[in-house]
Parts: sequence; structure tokens; C-alpha cells
Amino acid sequence: MPDPAVRPDTLTAMSSRPVPPGPAYRRLSVEQRRGQLIGTAQRLFAQRPPEEISLDDVARAAGVSRPLVYRYFPGGKQQLYEAALHSAAEHLELCFVVPKTGPLSERLSKALDRYLAFVDEHGEGFTALLKGGSVVETGRTTAIVDGVRRAASEQVLRHMEVTRPGLLLRMSVRTWITAVEAASLIWLDENKEPPLTELRDWLLDHFVTTLVATAARDPQTASMLRAALSAEPPGGRVDELIRRAAPLLTAATLEP
Repeated sequence: MPDPAVRPDTLTAMSSRPVPPGPAYRRLSVEQRRGQLIGTAQRLFAQRPPEEISLDDVARAAGVSRPLVYRYFPGGKQQLYEAALHSAAEHLELCFVVPKTGPLSERLSKALDRYLAFVDEHGEGFTALLKGGSVVETGRTTAIVDGVRRAASEQVLRHMEVTRPGLLLRMSVRTWITAVEAASLIWLDENKEPPLTELRDWLLDHFVTTLVATAARDPQTASMLRAALSAEPPGGRVDELIRRAAPLLTAATLEP
């Protein structure tokens, strides 16, 4: 029976009151839902290493059930990790795809800005994605990571406008790409020091000096380097490197 202390008009108002909505559940297409789950996993991997993330964590962060995650990734955490890795790899590869305008140092500066911005944003995730030793690392994940390095190297060689690069030139570029990756990991370990702009400029200096060392042994690299340097603006980045390095080299040759 209704409480006699409550007026009938009050009961009517209470019964017509809307029920507070529960957690929002959006209906997404298959591709949208898959992309959402991958993006959620990437955000979690950016905060903690993949081995510390469970499927329950991903489901909770995405606002879905664990069975739904399994529906899209029946291989479980390993399959989701590889999908997240592949997505990140595609992003990193695109970092080196910049317009072919301006001197080589300017193009690589833009590419490094994009690459290092990804490293800065993803932190732990970048380390987990590209650093060996993860408990979820397999031959497939290693191949995906190596694919990023190869794709980045190919983009740099395209910017050099070398159609058939020889072994030493290819080795130089791949060595530099590996150095960029290693420096990024060390930068994260060192609490993101030095500032990103200084890290970028140092990596560009590293690139030029690597090519100079190779050019001293390889005519193809020497020819490419002369062409690239002729396009650099007077007083620009390369001139500044030479200005700083020349006194050191001169002093070294004059020492008894």
C-alpha cells in the first residue's frame, strides 16, 4: 500500500521520473571497435609495459566486456599486443615520409620531430614496442620492429635521391636509424633529457658525421654527400657543425 504520508500527486511524479542512464555503450562497426580496442591497448602500453597489462585492463578502459575483447582478438593478449605493435609501427614508418622539398637536413629535421614526438607521447609504450626482452616478444613482433627500421632507412635513402645505394651507404643509414632508436630509449631512461630540440639537433649532427666517415671510404657516398651539402644554406645547420668541429680536428692533427 502507498505510504499515507505521501500525497498521490507525489507518487505520480516519482513514478514518471526518468531512470538514470547506465554506462554508455556505443554500437560501433567491426573496424571501429577493433580500432578502439587497439587504441585503448596502446594508451595502456604507453603507461606500463605490455606484460603488466591484462585483457581485463583493456576491457575496463574501453568500457566493454572481456568476452567482447576476445571476440575481436581470439588469440588473447598476444594477438592484441601484435595488433597494437603493427599500428604503432605504421605510425613510426610514416614519421620519415616528409615532403621532398628543401635541403636534406631540413627534411630529416622534420622527420625526427615527428619521430621524437611519438616517443615523447608514448614513453613506456615505445620502450615496450621497440626494446627487446618483453615477455610477449616473438619472431613476429621482432619482424614488425625490424620492418620499421627498414622502412625508415628506405625513406632516408629516397631523400638522398640515390636510386641504387651501395652496401656502405645502406649500412650507414641503417646504423643511424638504429642510433636514433637507441638514443630515444636512453632519452626516456634519462628522464627525457636533454630537451627534444637538442636531441634532434645532436642526431642530425650524428647523421652528417656518419656520412662523412663513410664518404672517406666510399665514392658513392662522397658524391651523394657533396650534392647534399651544396644544397644546404650558407650559415645553416651543417655549416654550424663544421664550424664547431673544425677546430677540434685541427688541434688533433697538430698535437705532437
